[in-house]
Amino acid sequence: MKKIIKVMVVDDSALVRKVMAEVLNSDPEIEVVSQAVDPIFALEKMKKITPDVITLDIEMPRMDGITFLKKLMSENPLPVVICSSLARENADTTLSALRAGAVDIITKPEIGVKGFIQESAIQIIDAVKGAAQAKVTKRKPGVINTEEKCNADVVLRKNRNKAMRETTDKIIAIGASTGGTEALRQVLSAMPATSPGIVIVQHMPEKFTHTFANHLNEICDIEVREAVSGDRMHSGLALIAPGGRHLLLKRSGAQYCVEVVDGPLVSRHRPSVDVLFRSVARYAGSNTAACLMTGMGDDGATGLKEIRESGGRTFAQDEETSVVFGMPKEAWKRNAAEKLLALQDIANVLLKSCNDISKR
Repeated sequence: MKKIIKVMVVDDSALVRKVMAEVLNSDPEIEVVSQAVDPIFALEKMKKITPDVITLDIEMPRMDGITFLKKLMSENPLPVVICSSLARENADTTLSALRAGAVDIITKPEIGVKGFIQESAIQIIDAVKGAAQAKVTKRKPGVINTEEKCNADVVLRKNRNKAMRETTDKIIAIGASTGGTEALRQVLSAMPATSPGIVIVQHMPEKFTHTFANHLNEICDIEVREAVSGDRMHSGLALIAPGGRHLLLKRSGAQYCVEVVDGPLVSRHRPSVDVLFRSVARYAGSNTAACLMTGMGDDGATGLKEIRESGGRTFAQDEETSVVFGMPKEAWKRNAAEKLLALQDIANVLLKSCNDISKR
């Protein structure tokens, strides 16, 4: 029998607390054990009961959610899922929450909250279950965890001219979910300006991907932006699927381009890693190096296997460095990934694999 996930709901709205509790308690593996109107009350209640996961609003009286999150992560780290209308309107705040240690984000509307929560029951339950599996670590107040930048330029330095000339024929594909925002920051900041074109699906809310891409663009040597239909792939460009829409790779003559489309949830997600990876398998095939990174569930495992079967190089993030070893584990079980990689090695291995492809 699976362990019951104990949840604390922290929100100043009595309606939100009530509906969230109803939705979460509808799953036999989850129990809402406590509710709090603001972080001060939450801290008092946590003296008597320690939840496995906290769902947290941002705008609340006496102490805002981000301040509470930073305090929690510096003193008594617990998995936190942000559930806030502010996350929908202010993507910078959302990014701050993730960088401060939040595991996942659910954006709720200003009005029609009850209906939204009920309709989004699967998303909310999945987010809580993913958070329950997440590995969280203590952080110093006000300090964001960072890793040293890998010197990925070394991989391409020996044959830089050849890599630049042929790079448009190579594609790097990456999929991630829970814990993926910080993992992607580390991987993309290690990519040199000469890297092959990169296509990415990160499970995240609408309106957030644009800000997230802009943030990465500021800290990376490559250009990073939210994908738009018709964008052509070229060296030194990374395109991220917009929240709420699927991303597909296409071929236009001798070049690769992307298409952004609406559509149903696939593998319980939109954007779906499987949608991207299957299009990559079809149009790029053996010219691909792909990696499935941290996240809950199995989205991307089918697509990664298709890339491998089409002759591409395929990898998955290892358990030790994954926040949630769900998607990578499923890929490994299905023999979709040829090797498990530590987070700090992913950029170098993907670049080396593209170099190897060029020498075939």
